[in-house]
Amino acid sequence: MNNGTGEKEALLYQSLENKTVRCYLCAHRCRIEPGARGICRVRENRNGVLYTLAYGKTIARNIDPIEKKPLFHFLPGTLSYSLATRGCNFRCSFCQNWEISQRSGIISGETIPPKKIVEEAIFYKCQSISYTYTEPTVFFEYAYDIAKIARKRGLKNIFVTNGYQSPETVAMMKGVIDAANVDLKSFSKSFYTRICQARLEPVLETIRNMHTAGIAIEVTTLIVPGENDSPDELEEIAEFIAGVSVDIPWHISAFFPCYQMQNLQPTPAKMIYRAVEIGKKTGLHYVYSGNLIQSNYENSVCPYCGKIIVARSRFSILRIELNKEGHCSCGKKLPFELS
Repeated sequence: MNNGTGEKEALLYQSLENKTVRCYLCAHRCRIEPGARGICRVRENRNGVLYTLAYGKTIARNIDPIEKKPLFHFLPGTLSYSLATRGCNFRCSFCQNWEISQRSGIISGETIPPKKIVEEAIFYKCQSISYTYTEPTVFFEYAYDIAKIARKRGLKNIFVTNGYQSPETVAMMKGVIDAANVDLKSFSKSFYTRICQARLEPVLETIRNMHTAGIAIEVTTLIVPGENDSPDELEEIAEFIAGVSVDIPWHISAFFPCYQMQNLQPTPAKMIYRAVEIGKKTGLHYVYSGNLIQSNYENSVCPYCGKIIVARSRFSILRIELNKEGHCSCGKKLPFELS
């Protein structure tokens, strides 16, 4: 039982010999000795019982346009109640939220029970709850409890994630988490090892597993100059996404100096536009540029007739030219879930 302090027995772990435990929440599958924590820093072995220390400890809450996640095909034009706790299972050198994701020690935050989160989301007229800012997998117990209540109240649930869930976790997400934006940071094993202290293949597996589970997926890649910006690598990313489904949206975002990578220059806009064109040539139906002040690649265009079906300006929807079932005027059913 949760004792109100942010501590609760964890899901998805196995007891081993000498009170050691194995965590199965993410692909690290940490073996945790008594008194130690996992890579995420928020799961601790106490005398052979694994506890989450972040349960209910919200460190960030905001009301965001769903386009900010970014999700362009899932409930466009709606608001999403967004929250996070501390912790992350990656160590990305360019982390934008490192102040709350990378610090160890005491797990601070305001204790808010799941039911209150759902009530606040409804009060602020949100149609979904997003688990975001840090890595939601590491506060999965909290997100899972919120999500179950939210679904009963008619709200959708969204993970904004690095995609390092174990297959066991994705299986639990099925039917509870409705949509996800997954960061596919690179198609290089070396990039993931050096910059994220993780591995590439589990992320690819998660994208496949989420798609099979019926979770609406969109993928984001942050282009870091000199690290993951080669045309060959971008083509590999696009080909992988297309191999899962050509209808999965791919968001391509610009890097800005941050955290441990402040010596690099921001990503030039032309590099983002080049990546968008690579994605389109590879056969993806929906490729978008992200976080640029002005862009010609924010709108959704019907891949069959070429009509603009969702017109956007940054995080605002200008118009939607689809019927409630998601059909274009040309008659084609397109992969959008409308409110």
